[in-house]
Amino acid sequence: MIDLRDVGEAQIIEGIPASPGVVVGKAFILDTERPHVEQERISPEEMQEEIENFTTAIDETRRELLKLRSGLEQELGETHARIFDAHLMILEDSTVVEGTVRRIREEGINAAFALTETIGHVTKAMERTRDEYLRERVYDIKDIERRLLMRLLGRKARSLKNLEDDVIVLAQELAPTHTASMHRERVVGFGTEVGGRTSHAAIMARSLEIPAVVGLHGATDIIRQGETVIIDGTVGLLVYRFDSAILDYYAERKRKLAEFEQELLTYKDYPAVTKDGRKFELGANIEIPDEVTSALSHGAEGIGLFRTEYLFIARDDLPSEDEQYEAYRDVVKAMAPSPVVIRTLDVGGDKFGPHGAAEREANPFLGWRGIRYSLSHPDLFIKQLKAILRASVHGNVQIMFPMISSLQEVWDAKQVLEAARQELTVTGREFAPDIDVGIMVETPAAVAIAEILAAEVDFFSIGSNDLVQYTLAVDRGNDRVAYLYDQYHPAILKLISETVRAAKRQRKWVGLCGEMAGDPLSVLLLIGFGLNKLSTSPLMLPEVKSIVRASSYSYARKVVQRAMSMKTGPEVRRYLETIFTKRFPEISATEMIT
Repeated sequence: MIDLRDVGEAQIIEGIPASPGVVVGKAFILDTERPHVEQERISPEEMQEEIENFTTAIDETRRELLKLRSGLEQELGETHARIFDAHLMILEDSTVVEGTVRRIREEGINAAFALTETIGHVTKAMERTRDEYLRERVYDIKDIERRLLMRLLGRKARSLKNLEDDVIVLAQELAPTHTASMHRERVVGFGTEVGGRTSHAAIMARSLEIPAVVGLHGATDIIRQGETVIIDGTVGLLVYRFDSAILDYYAERKRKLAEFEQELLTYKDYPAVTKDGRKFELGANIEIPDEVTSALSHGAEGIGLFRTEYLFIARDDLPSEDEQYEAYRDVVKAMAPSPVVIRTLDVGGDKFGPHGAAEREANPFLGWRGIRYSLSHPDLFIKQLKAILRASVHGNVQIMFPMISSLQEVWDAKQVLEAARQELTVTGREFAPDIDVGIMVETPAAVAIAEILAAEVDFFSIGSNDLVQYTLAVDRGNDRVAYLYDQYHPAILKLISETVRAAKRQRKWVGLCGEMAGDPLSVLLLIGFGLNKLSTSPLMLPEVKSIVRASSYSYARKVVQRAMSMKTGPEVRRYLETIFTKRFPEISATEMIT
């Protein structure tokens, strides 16, 4: 591991890695804050003019959004363009539109201030929630507020459309309206103060394959306009005010990363086989159908996790069965004959559902989430399962149920699946007769009864992110306890080992699709545990494959035995770092930085 303090002088802001890679460039500070608005009293004669100004602003903003939506659909496809539907619905929302008009009339105040009061009332409760998806929708609402205010105040916002130089965009948050209109060739990296890996900016960065870091608190106040900065999307750093030694170091690291990636891509189609002949299947985790292109170009042998939540979020209605079918079909056809593991809707916790605002809970991580949500919404659940079944005729589909903690949940989910089959049969719809059905193992309860569960399903996929969270009682989104989140904790290693052994005893395959699968330091451990499949971000697949092909299963088994004899997570990490530096120096030199 390399500490930048050993290289030279630099200031850093630590964030959350959103899209891997390194880029050096001039900061373009995008002002995404709404303009300050003063309350003004207006006469009864002025009210109608204020209302007309507000109505005009609504109409002009709607036309602008429709134009942006159309352009994004042509460039990146319907799935990305659909994010604008939420913005357009805000412009139609009676709470926003009629509420603002009512304030103008009843309180005798200017339209701009009436709008800010109305939006503030709408977003106040949403900002207090721990629900990540719901918090990110607040940014959509505030983006609409900002655009309307700029029109009402006669101001023009800075644009990313006519950039003349390559820039790294830094903003409090990047809304779809920003990324849709930006100059694609000129924006070489993103950095945002808020948002997580599921934010629009993070998803867009991964789709465009440019480095990005989110969660950079205070960045836009600290960084000067035009200042040269470095975005390290691999480890989640914003580096600034650095000396020539740091710049030289990152220039060399960037060169090595590009060179290394090209080298890896030369054998992207080779099988992921260890030196002693043990075969692994490397799949890609995707959130939207468009990411299949990246999965294929980076050598994915299938889709190990198709997160379906993106089809449901940022909209007030539910996707139809046909709309879902088309999305699943496109992915399945593109990957055929390789397998596509489609996870049913996994909402709750840090992800809100289609009507999440009405279903908030005091402790969502221990509440109505995953399979619990789907089973309590049978109409929604059976519609999704029918869409997945219909897509199965186009390739190799596997269905996976999330957040399983009891055998009864497996039985109930399989019963709904059978009902979906029967409905399709009655209506004459085709579907594959034999589809593997598996579950996510992400709770200690599932591990404790893993052999019982394995007897009921065709495969396991370990969700390491939630398994760590639930085992260690650590909310991974809580900064106060983030230091306790440790995937190398002895308890986690034991649970992974027990899960694999239970699956093997029932002759079922087992994979892992959490962040551990894309962490180079963890790959040797995962090989040694005897997993059959690993699934991670498409961009990480070549690197993971290189480690698999350079390793032996017999040696990895010894590494696991040694690691599991250790008493603390940090001890395990230090041991793995030592091994990694010796056995994979070419990766260590480009990837491992603190």
